[in-house]
Formats: sequence, C-alpha cells, structure tokens
Amino acid sequence: MSEKTTNMKVVEGSYAVAHAVMCCRPDVISAYPITPQTHIVENLSQMVADGDLDSEFLTVDSEFSALSVLIGASACGARSYSSTTSQGLALMYEVLYNVSGMRVPIVMNVANRAVGAPLNIWNDQQDAIGARDVGWIQIYAEDVQEAVDATLQAYKIAEDSGIRTPVMVCMDGFVLTHVYEPVHLLDKELAREFLPDYKPANILDPAHPMTFGAFADPSTFTEFRYQQFEAHQKALVKIEDVAREFEETFGRYYGGLLDGYFLDDAETVIVTLGSVVGTIKDAIDDMRSVGKKVGLLKLRSYRPFPVQALRKALKNANCIAVIEKDVAIGGEAGLVTDLKSAFYNSSIRTPIIGFVAGLGGRDITIKDIRKIVAKAEASRGRIESEFEFLDLRTEIL
Repeated sequence: MSEKTTNMKVVEGSYAVAHAVMCCRPDVISAYPITPQTHIVENLSQMVADGDLDSEFLTVDSEFSALSVLIGASACGARSYSSTTSQGLALMYEVLYNVSGMRVPIVMNVANRAVGAPLNIWNDQQDAIGARDVGWIQIYAEDVQEAVDATLQAYKIAEDSGIRTPVMVCMDGFVLTHVYEPVHLLDKELAREFLPDYKPANILDPAHPMTFGAFADPSTFTEFRYQQFEAHQKALVKIEDVAREFEETFGRYYGGLLDGYFLDDAETVIVTLGSVVGTIKDAIDDMRSVGKKVGLLKLRSYRPFPVQALRKALKNANCIAVIEKDVAIGGEAGLVTDLKSAFYNSSIRTPIIGFVAGLGGRDITIKDIRKIVAKAEASRGRIESEFEFLDLRTEIL
C-alpha cells in the first residue's frame, strides 16, 4: 500500500481524529465531554482557539443539546460535527432519530464504551450496536489510521445528494482514543481536494421559507421511512466508491464495506468489527504457521448491513465464528443475529457460532481466539447454530 502523504507522526488517537475533523472544515462543532471521548473535542477546541480551524465551537449542557444544536446548524447549510460515547450516545437517542429522519448529514465519532449499570468506563461496543436501527450509517475502525481516514470519508458519504444520511465513525474507546502510535495525518490540501465545501440544495432561509421536520400523519409516514431505507441501500455502493476515491488520493484502502484476511482458502472464518481485528490477525498468523486454514472477515459497514457482500465473502467457509463486544439481552447479539438473517433463504448452510467477548473492557487474547476456532471447527457438519459468552467467571456468578 503506497502512501501519498508523508506527514507521519506518533500522536494520541484522539488528536489524530481531531486533526482529521479539522481537515474536514466543519462550520459548527457542538459537543459535551465524556470519557473516553473528551480528548477529541478538547483538541478541536484548542485548534479553534489557536486559529487553525475556522469553526463555531459550542459548549453545551448535555449530549442531547449537543446533537440538537447541530440539527439547526446543518439545516441552515453548515457542515456539522460532534462526538460522544456510551451514556452520552444513549442520552442522544431521541435526537439520533430526528437527525436521520430530517436527512441532515452530520458526522459523529463514537468512542465505543460500555453502557451502565453497573458503571464501566472501559471499551465494548454496546453503545453503538444499541443504536443500530436509528437510521445512521455506522462504520467501524480497526486502528487509529482507519478512524482518521474514515472520518474524512464519512462526510463525502453523508453529504452525497442521493444519500443525505448521518454517519457514525466508531472507534474503540481507550484502545484507539488514548493509544499513541504512528499515524499519517491528513494533508489539508489533499483533504480539500477530496472533500469539497458543503453546498446543500435546500436550507433553512428566511428569504425562501421551507419546513423541515414536519408533522407526518399515517398517510405519509411510511414513505419517509422508505426513503431512508433506500438511502442506505444507495450507501452500500457509495461507501465502496468513496473508499476507492480515497485510495486514489491518499494511497490507503480498507476494503470498502468489508475486508478479508486469508479468506481465499479459509475453512474456518472469524467475523468481527473494531480493534480486536489486530489481535485476531496475530492469532491467525500463528495458526496458519501450523497448517490451520483460518481466515478473518472484518466488517467496516455495520449499517447499511452488506448482505450480498457477506454472502459472497463467506460462501466457501465450513464454519463461521462471530466475535462481538455486545449482547442483546433476551436474544443473542447484534452482529451474529444480523449475519444469521443474511444467510436465511440463501444457499449457504454453514454453522454460525456467536461469541460475546470483551464486555466492559475484558481482554480478548490470542489464547481466546484459538479456543474460539477450536469450538468452531468442532461444529463442522452440523446445521444448528450456537451462541455463548466467552470465558464466563463461574466463581462469581
């Protein structure tokens, strides 16, 4: 993978993302601090104060207010940005629907963190997975570099006239937000070339009055939701196209909707999203060295859910193990349930085993990955699917 930029520095993940936001040139930033998201907006506020970013930075009284402010700003034609995590995202819940329903293309970084109770500030992905059906596009980053690059890509996806849908760029809290590692910081001029100024066709303007977020009775409400549904279907193509355009400009490519690792001959395939991908790659390297045909399918776009791409990528697998940092209380978990749905009525009859792991920041180790692969291999030849919590501490149950 060739790099067209040379501005590599060792920086904190939060700073790298804030720098990416600066290169996107938002007109309005509105945010409320909450761990582990705080460093992102702290850095942005400093950039505004130093004159490096010409943006209106608003400090508000809650996450609910932070997103509500941006609805008005975006409706008036301003490129808008926020970031949050965990309980902060939960407090935004009502407004998340308003943003997507009004088709305002806000971009927000979500620093994934467990949701209480019990209170926990460490990483899992329950917050964003719990908001999977609110109408936002969701892109998950494997590492800091991908979080940086996905943030720029997100605006180009969201602001497309055929999409007009908000985007969450999800990055694991602490694991990515607070790590220091070498990152290619975005070049401002290349970013401007890639992402033109935001010029929406329709805005709130007293000179040309319009109604935004109008009341919809039963005769029209379904059609509004259908238009959102169609926008997500169009976004499947747009996400791929933008990833390729980004590669042409910056020399980095992440696979668009999903990405594979040793998929060509894999008999057992692990499916996951987020920063655990790096650990899984190391485990696969070890297992491959002793002849085990294990592969990885990394999901970048969780919403829209790329059903056809997943079917194509997994059609030759003998068994599939899904690892995710969330749980659907009373059901199973988000990703494994959606994957099973994707294979329903298809020609694929591969057993799917779901594993909940890493809740509340618990480590997922190479040893754990080996154990998961062994259990998946034992399921070959069976049609039924399984689901379990990885490494439950029975002594404290």
